[in-house]
Amino acid sequence: MLVVKLGGAAGNDADSVLDELPRHQPLVLVHGGSEEVDRLGERLGAPARYFTSPSGTVSRYTDPAGMEVLTMALAGKVNTGLVARLQGKGVRAFGLSGLDGGLVVGRRKEGARAVENGRTVRVTNDYSAAIDHVDPRPLTTLLSAGYLPVVGPPALTATGETVNVDADRMAAAIAVALHADALVLLSNVPGLLRDPSDPTSRVDEFVAADSEPFLALAHGRMRKKVLAACEAVRQGVGRSIIAASRADDPIAAALRGQGTVVR
Repeated sequence: MLVVKLGGAAGNDADSVLDELPRHQPLVLVHGGSEEVDRLGERLGAPARYFTSPSGTVSRYTDPAGMEVLTMALAGKVNTGLVARLQGKGVRAFGLSGLDGGLVVGRRKEGARAVENGRTVRVTNDYSAAIDHVDPRPLTTLLSAGYLPVVGPPALTATGETVNVDADRMAAAIAVALHADALVLLSNVPGLLRDPSDPTSRVDEFVAADSEPFLALAHGRMRKKVLAACEAVRQGVGRSIIAASRADDPIAAALRGQGTVVR
């Protein structure tokens, strides 16, 4: 069992990933879509806003207007687009979001903090959430029927609110729920870099129990990828790999260790 997360930022190569997917069944594809969310928000007059936590993690600020944009972009355009492209390649793809069948249940982050102009402030009216629970039954039902599930945010709270969850953390939680052998996080960079400006400075491998020095190397959105990779391994996934989507057979390359491997 394999869970692959396809990044949604600029610089990712979805075509290479989609071409390779039929060779790696059973598999669940999890997607982001930050570039599409930002683009749609600009068109609708709700431009993207981000904040940086005191720990250095960059997150999307998702107020009610931003939540509408995110849902339209991810559960609408990105998810259906990926499903259509896979169907065109002869793959029986089935699109769903974390809302469907109660697949992913989250809890709104009430105590989030942001650093603004050197000051730490409280983040309010944000519909971002931490993941509490994944119900694997919708996925196992689809997998047993021969479908390839394509999953992305948003998710649901226990009280029925639609919330934004990080796609990397969603992929990790799904991998744990499915007892996956591996989680592959495909990105627009070749892995965790010691120097973000030098693609040859990749960290080849580390163990999840000794992650702090490597979290210190992770800047911006990479921090969430490292956290997701470590969470999956600590909860039973065989290994996590952060690797480049822009490569020949990127999934196979990642599984051969061409990326940052977390054991």
